[in-house]
Amino acid sequence: MKNWEKNLREITPYVPGEQPDFPDMIKLNTNENPYPPAPGVARMLKEMQAPKLALYPNPGAKLLVEELSAQYHIAPERIFVGVGSDDVLAMIFMTCFCSEKPILFPDITYSFYDVWAELFRVPYRTVPLDEEFRIRKEDYYKENGGVIIANPNAPTSIGEAPDFIEDIVKHNPDSVVVVDEAYIDFGGESAFSLLEKYDNLLVVQTFSKSRSMAGMRIGFAFGSERLISAIYAVRNSYNSYTMNYPSIVCGAEALKDRAYFEECTKKIIRTRERTKEELRRLGFSFPDSRTNFLFVTHERVPAAELFAMLREKHIFVRYFKAPRIDNYLRITIGTDEQMERLIEVLKEYLRTA
Repeated sequence: MKNWEKNLREITPYVPGEQPDFPDMIKLNTNENPYPPAPGVARMLKEMQAPKLALYPNPGAKLLVEELSAQYHIAPERIFVGVGSDDVLAMIFMTCFCSEKPILFPDITYSFYDVWAELFRVPYRTVPLDEEFRIRKEDYYKENGGVIIANPNAPTSIGEAPDFIEDIVKHNPDSVVVVDEAYIDFGGESAFSLLEKYDNLLVVQTFSKSRSMAGMRIGFAFGSERLISAIYAVRNSYNSYTMNYPSIVCGAEALKDRAYFEECTKKIIRTRERTKEELRRLGFSFPDSRTNFLFVTHERVPAAELFAMLREKHIFVRYFKAPRIDNYLRITIGTDEQMERLIEVLKEYLRTA
């Protein structure tokens, strides 16, 4: 090893879902929304003035923050926005998890958490989910340097009620508790209502899933003014112009169309419930999803075999070769037509498997 190589930071990176590009593919592996963003987003892109792109955007994404404030009825000073919820969460790790005590999060959850912990040198401890992939809230009563929970959880799809989350927050008055709600709009119950009671709580959401804007990279967090100002101070010391101008104006426009947002989420929920019925008939089992995906295992055929078969048919789902979940597939809910094709292919394969 050369001397300069000894000074490099070595880390095992997060591995994002595959982004295939086939004209006939059905892409059900990265939990994207199968429907386009609100119509106003396309209109805003057409009307956008090119000279604006020559200027730095407002560093606080003022237009977007004001619209979030109006829609959620919370003061702008209690809102942080970033480049997708990944950026928001990374800033939270850098700002809020600075103790020598380990932060806590489940052993089966969003696989970026341990990557950020390693990257920012945050001590951490993973807490095993129970046999049904559920969080045991009592496991979070111990001393810690912070808690982060995805609710609903990914990849398990299980959501817990606000009183369950509140119990964890209540038992951690000396730590920051982060609730990552990327999938909350597909049937979960947000911890947003707890923000008035707990100044150590952060609730993080995203435009990527329910608002069909994964390509725009917009995430946001709600919390106490003290927490939000601290996160902005760190962000501004790192990069004060993180969110681009198109994302700011298109994000604000998307928030205004509440009817379209609700219509799309309801369509996905209806398709999810129909898909559950079809998969049960084929011998699959899964937790009761509160997300835009299903976490499934088959009674006879290994997940790895099904994953490979589907891939050959250009139907892409997510397979995690990891302890406890290596016999499960995560299947994003697509359009009715996409899910019907998935069921058709599975039915044909399982008939002879």
